[in-house]
Amino acid sequence: MIPTTGRRRFATAARRASYTMQTPPEHTTPPAHAKLTVLIVDDEPDIRELLSMLIADLGYATITAHDGLDGLEKFRSASPHIVLTDIKMPGKDGIALLKDIKGLNAEAEVIMISGHGDMVLAIQSLKHDAADFITKPIDEELLEIALAKVSERILLREQVREHTRNLERLVREKSAALVEMERRLAATQVMESMGKAFTILSGAAPEGNYFFELPFFVAIHDGNCNVVTVNEVYQARFGRRAGLRSCSVYERCGSENWVSPVREAAEKQSSVHRDEIMIAEDGTRVPVLSHVSPVVGSGGGIELLLEVAVDVSEMRRLQDELSRTQRKFEHFFDTVPCSITVQDRNLRIVEANATFRRDFGLPEGRTCHDLYKRSDTPCETCPVLATFGDGTAHQFETVVTTTTGRRRNILVWTAPLTGAGGEVEQVLEVATDITQIRELQDHLSSLGMMLGSMSHGVKGMLMAIDGGAYRVDKGIETGDLERIAAGWKTVRHRLIHMRKTVMDILYYSKSREPELAPHSLAAVVAHLAETVAVKAGQSGIAFHSDYLGVNGHVSIDEIAFSSAMTNILENALDACRLDTGKKGHRIELSAAVDGDRAIITVRDNGMGMDRETMDRMFTLFFSSKGALGTGIGMFVTHQIISGHGGTIEVDSAVGAGTTFRVSLPLVDGS
Repeated sequence: MIPTTGRRRFATAARRASYTMQTPPEHTTPPAHAKLTVLIVDDEPDIRELLSMLIADLGYATITAHDGLDGLEKFRSASPHIVLTDIKMPGKDGIALLKDIKGLNAEAEVIMISGHGDMVLAIQSLKHDAADFITKPIDEELLEIALAKVSERILLREQVREHTRNLERLVREKSAALVEMERRLAATQVMESMGKAFTILSGAAPEGNYFFELPFFVAIHDGNCNVVTVNEVYQARFGRRAGLRSCSVYERCGSENWVSPVREAAEKQSSVHRDEIMIAEDGTRVPVLSHVSPVVGSGGGIELLLEVAVDVSEMRRLQDELSRTQRKFEHFFDTVPCSITVQDRNLRIVEANATFRRDFGLPEGRTCHDLYKRSDTPCETCPVLATFGDGTAHQFETVVTTTTGRRRNILVWTAPLTGAGGEVEQVLEVATDITQIRELQDHLSSLGMMLGSMSHGVKGMLMAIDGGAYRVDKGIETGDLERIAAGWKTVRHRLIHMRKTVMDILYYSKSREPELAPHSLAAVVAHLAETVAVKAGQSGIAFHSDYLGVNGHVSIDEIAFSSAMTNILENALDACRLDTGKKGHRIELSAAVDGDRAIITVRDNGMGMDRETMDRMFTLFFSSKGALGTGIGMFVTHQIISGHGGTIEVDSAVGAGTTFRVSLPLVDGS
């Protein structure tokens, strides 16, 4: 059955749908998630129908399934982007469905639907990589926020894929330009070989006109460096030059100490290879790569000289363009806000951009797992090795450490770099820093869990306040002062508890840098002793403090540090109050100096803790007090002490009490 609030939202959605059918749609730009599909899995038809209408109204396509098995089948056949599933269903429940879906597609985004009694299961689902969870009755705004969050994550992945595809295309285009450049340079080597081949000629100039058709400037000179004949390409560009001096076509002809390449080849009786400028018939300067080879006759003397000149103006234009393109590519490669590397089959980095070198150091032939994680072995699911294996792109998310020791979440994309034969020679790896996204997601998830957990705790405190107020009212009616006092004690105790809970929530949800200032260690402990002594006396618990004669100063944020230490002391009070198996409870607060550290010790002989509780006590939302605890106080305490450069050590045993030791660095008190 749909809850009352659900039925009201259902009616609202129905009216909205009716209005949409009656009103012509406006031409608006579709939302970013217009093509995303949501699979809704719930065993209650009314809820499926409600969710389908709400989600369709938000601009998503929807598919529904009536249980976990049907949902898994629909996921296999339709491959939806997002899955919205109830946790408790007959047969295959939501947790089992989540595991199966993640096994089929680790990128699938799954949002869990839970009732108030399913909070433990909801938190458990996050451990299996659920994107989020919402509680019944379903609030349309929370549903929209959850869908928008996972839609943004899906679109981010697609943007990274598109970025990688564009980078691959750019690499292919520039590689093709390099190949073309190498091809043109190779052509000059062919001309040199052709010139050497003419040394087998002897006697008169070679007969036939086969060399006239060559696509180069070809000229044959006699032993006196006069032009004998030229090919059609030469003649079309430089005119009829038969019988003219060989050097007259060169720009530097007549310059002091200058010798034409033809004259140099004749004097050296060997091939000459030079860059020159030739003057065309219309006066245009033509940069050429000139190769002159002597043709030796049967008597051993030079009878002819073969000159092959290649117009390199286009090649130089290509060289300039390639140089500019290379500079642009190098600028892009170095300034793109991602860490980019090229790796060989041994995972050694052969190229790295400036971003990678800045964050992880100079490669110098080191491996990626060494630079990323200071590890001697590759990651278990290394995407670079996977790309070498199948020649396709792969994605991988992991945590790495920079040279400054900062941990980062990165999203890695790999792409193959193939050789002429199509084999993968190297792999391009692009790593995008998604630390802020993950921190935001974790913080939002924590806030969602906190609000759900807090609602139960606040509900219990409100019920206790109601009970205390009832006793006060009855006491007033009957004139029973003892009953009034007892009721007011309950109300006051719960109000204090509620205030502490709210302060913890505010500290956690709005983190701030501590405002540190030096304080006397003895004064800090004296203030704590004064705060807890009254509460201990009201509960019949003996309280002893020992801080007199302790010298030294600590740098603390007085408000935050006092809140953290009060949490520890109130835990000690609760441990004594809840220990009904013995009497004569006692709490001790002391301070001491050990080297350059201040040690504040809180010891009680209350109920104590087992090993599992000690291991989890500083975990968010963990509480050993049941409905009396919020699960956030000790988590916040640990954060505050760590923010002060301190540590907390805990010793405890069931029935034997607990000892907390808080260590802080000493500072100069001046």
